[in-house]
Amino acid sequence: MLLRESPFSSRALVALDGLASGLLAPSFWVVNRLLDLRQTTAERRRQRQRRCGSCRSCTGQALAGLAYSTLLLLSLPLAALGLLLWLPVQAARRPFAYQYTAGTAPAEPWDLRQRRSFTFISANVCLLPSGLAKFSNLGQTPQRATYIARHLALAPPDPPSAQAAEPVPAVLSERFPADADFICLQEVFEAGAAACLRRWLGGTFPHIISEVGARGLWGGQLKVLNSGLFLASRYPLLAVRYHGFPNGAREDALAAKGLLAVQVLLGSAQGQRIVGYVGCTHLQAPAGDAAVRDAQLTLGLRWLQQFREAQEQRGDVVAFDVFCGDLNFDNCDELNQRHRLFEVYQDPCRREPGQDAPWAIGGTCPPTPSPPSPGHPRPQPRPVSTPEKLKRTLSQPAGQQQYLAGPILSSGQPDPAAPGPWQGRRVDYILYRQHHGTLPLQTVSARALATRSDHLPVALRLDVTPASP
Repeated sequence: MLLRESPFSSRALVALDGLASGLLAPSFWVVNRLLDLRQTTAERRRQRQRRCGSCRSCTGQALAGLAYSTLLLLSLPLAALGLLLWLPVQAARRPFAYQYTAGTAPAEPWDLRQRRSFTFISANVCLLPSGLAKFSNLGQTPQRATYIARHLALAPPDPPSAQAAEPVPAVLSERFPADADFICLQEVFEAGAAACLRRWLGGTFPHIISEVGARGLWGGQLKVLNSGLFLASRYPLLAVRYHGFPNGAREDALAAKGLLAVQVLLGSAQGQRIVGYVGCTHLQAPAGDAAVRDAQLTLGLRWLQQFREAQEQRGDVVAFDVFCGDLNFDNCDELNQRHRLFEVYQDPCRREPGQDAPWAIGGTCPPTPSPPSPGHPRPQPRPVSTPEKLKRTLSQPAGQQQYLAGPILSSGQPDPAAPGPWQGRRVDYILYRQHHGTLPLQTVSARALATRSDHLPVALRLDVTPASP
């Protein structure tokens, strides 16, 4: 797939897409405002602090709901016209947009006799339209997008004690790694949030892939949202490929979930290209859909292998092959844990199927207090209201049990047989293929997503050493 900044091949198609989006915008705005009437726990808490009466609040919401419903009915003719125009335009759209920022420093030449480190970050940022984000007890998508983008782009340097030459134990950190080379995000669905990320990250990561996925009618299904995948790289991209999953079910079928695969140029030595491969995905979400996820993992593994075979040239030196994303299953999901994926790629956080390393903790965390729900204990705001407090709280077993969602059964209920001690529900992964001399370092980073998402980001550093003579 050619790397072009616009996902459309002509200005005429760009104009038609803009016109169709403009016709759909009023209905989209009204639906979002209707959903946005749902209050998050933080909003309810602020309302109680202002001592507003519940009856007054309910009356105001009812009147607002009536007004928005009326506006929705009035906007439907425009939406119907916009949909008729939008569907064929989407059929002509490429499945991603590419942003290149000139003026950034080129990558250093690579002497294959020396070790090089590469750092990867993966995070589900829940940047949906604000009304939909409230179903995850989040809102204010534009503000959260700015906060997350700013902290990803301006990560402070690691303290000297963390800059060790030898492998160090996994750590829970309140800051993003300052030396991140690749950022892979999921659930960047909202167009304004994607633009915000591109604007903030462009100065540090010159190569960005966004707006990933084929919307419209695809495979007999209507895709309202794109895949939500987003990738930023310090290194040039040689090739990019997107594959959409054909088996999305229920509400997940409305999003073009799939696999994004990229080949990056890391340098050259003696006329040989030094390349790396990164795959990013977001699998089917409902707990009971293990069979759907299993099929998606099989497809993803096949697509990654086909992509690598198609892009490799004779004499290429492959430095790494990394696969990451929100896989939506934990260590109690027996079917998915035994998938062949884990024979090809290594998970530094697990010992065997169903058993994580003792230091590994889950990354699914309700960001603000919410009513009890399966697998989600009811937290209180103060211990996790800042990155520093979140790190301190999750460094303690009691804090992990209170604030991290635990493993669940296919029914969505808590798993009473989950192995102890409590480690939480780990659904976010960074896996890698074992190459000569690779030394993994796993870090859970909580800085930018404390109260900004329902997931904690994960990071992996690979130290790539030269082959033995």
